[in-house]
Amino acid sequence: MSHIANTPEPPYYAVIFTNTLSDSTDGYEETAVEMVNLAKQQPGYLGFESARDGIGISISYWEDLASIKLWKSQSEHLIAQKHGRDYWYQNYKTRIALIERDYEFNR
Repeated sequence: MSHIANTPEPPYYAVIFTNTLSDSTDGYEETAVEMVNLAKQQPGYLGFESARDGIGISISYWEDLASIKLWKSQSEHLIAQKHGRDYWYQNYKTRIALIERDYEFNR
């Protein structure tokens, strides 16, 4: 999961999920992989990036707000969200941003 997402020309949306883990992380990694694979199947999904160094930051990219709303309410995702609140996360914050501009460098 350590690659830069290939996103389309803006505008599009980013869901930025920042978190710190609790001491109880049994099943977390497996579920995280499952959620990325499931997100890829959702309408409006554009890409995903993730990094963890003490604090975890995951960014998913979406065509529009309606796609984000559908993903948030997807049944398996709802179960994972509950497990996160009940066990895996010490804390988290979700931000939704409109991407109006992007640019890149490639060697």
